[in-house]
Amino acid sequence: MPYRNHPSSPGRQGGVGLIEVLIAVLVMAIGLLGIAALQATALRNSQSSMERSQATVHSYAILDAMRANLDSARAGNYDMDMTCDAPELPEEPSLGEADKAAWVASLHSDLGETSCGKVECVAASEGDAMDCTVTVQWNDSRGSGGEEEQTMVTTVRI
Repeated sequence: MPYRNHPSSPGRQGGVGLIEVLIAVLVMAIGLLGIAALQATALRNSQSSMERSQATVHSYAILDAMRANLDSARAGNYDMDMTCDAPELPEEPSLGEADKAAWVASLHSDLGETSCGKVECVAASEGDAMDCTVTVQWNDSRGSGGEEEQTMVTTVRI
């Protein structure tokens, strides 16, 4: 029996039309753009989170240096006002002066040139102990909904 080519009946669809393909590509493109935007937001927020972690690490770093040089810290040699510039070192700096300069330099290295730090100690109610507050400020405007200036305050007794 010979094969005959019968034209399709008008109610029957023979394949996928160009319009359906274009609509499917459009839907997929919108989905991929959404995923790309989500990835960019996640990257910004990860950077912001890392900077908060770095601020915590730097706060504990200066406090550990103060604990290692306890007599000098209790004498107020680590106290400094909010500064964004590393303190000038004399020719023969004390350990406290060198620690403060290195701390501010490390803030700039990890949190940007606009980061600032402050250390303030006051006498505690008991004995020789001091209540010390370390303040770190940095620019967090890159994070989603981030503010221009973030501040982390850590208070401990040494």
